[in-house]
Amino acid sequence: MSRDGVLLLGGAGFIGNALARRLARDGVPVHVIGRDQSDRVESVLPLCSTVIHLASATTPGSSATQPDLELDNLALTLRLLELLKRQPQTHLVFFSSGGTVYGNPHRLPVTEDSPIAPLSNHGAGKASSEVFCQAFRARGHAVTILRPSNAYGPGQGLKSGFGLVRTMLEHARAGTLLEIWGDGENVRDFIHIDDVVEATTRLVRLPQDSGTYNLGSGIGFSINQVRRIVEAAIGAELPALHRPARGIDVRSLVLDTSRLQARLDWRPGIGLAEGVKGTWEWLRLT
Repeated sequence: MSRDGVLLLGGAGFIGNALARRLARDGVPVHVIGRDQSDRVESVLPLCSTVIHLASATTPGSSATQPDLELDNLALTLRLLELLKRQPQTHLVFFSSGGTVYGNPHRLPVTEDSPIAPLSNHGAGKASSEVFCQAFRARGHAVTILRPSNAYGPGQGLKSGFGLVRTMLEHARAGTLLEIWGDGENVRDFIHIDDVVEATTRLVRLPQDSGTYNLGSGIGFSINQVRRIVEAAIGAELPALHRPARGIDVRSLVLDTSRLQARLDWRPGIGLAEGVKGTWEWLRLT
């Protein structure tokens, strides 16, 4: 039985779809299982040397007042780890969240050794799953933990309360009013989907890796700056309404990606202005 496949758990989403296309193009057998199809994992695992765990049913906003929603995410991770006990040579790549697990760090850019101090229930859920993955790693299993920043780009679906670039571009297309929580000076790190895919596929080629890595651009942009970049891309003003700031929102977060760059000989290659322009061109044609 061949075991050279890659299982994308939660692979029906934005990052999963992009990864599936790239891996298939590279000739890698790909098995995509949605988070609601977890009963299929046990039968597919023997075909795979790598599992990329992307499944998450929440966003920072969706579980803000319902922390118990994070239980489903954690239960899925624990079930996967239990199944992986039978396949000690299988490499697990877990997608955590570089945008939520650090909270408001004392220094920027934030490194992987900085304290984990999430402000949101979503971030706390990701941090909890990380801890179980680390315990699994400590027992000798190859587990890579990725902490991505805000991924965006062509192919990203519209999801309430998630994906700032995609949300802004949708308001531009529909001619509707953008809502901004707070003064718009919150800073985020944005990474193009092509850069996410390139880094992840390189990790697939390192089956013994067991590192924890930030995955981002290493450059911060405020919401107001992103709005201006979007306006330049669409050639028009993007009207906005400011709402009161929310306690779950991190004030400033920029990721130090030097560890991943050194490990993979990889650099993010698509700047935000270029990436937003390309995403807008894609969206206009959909």
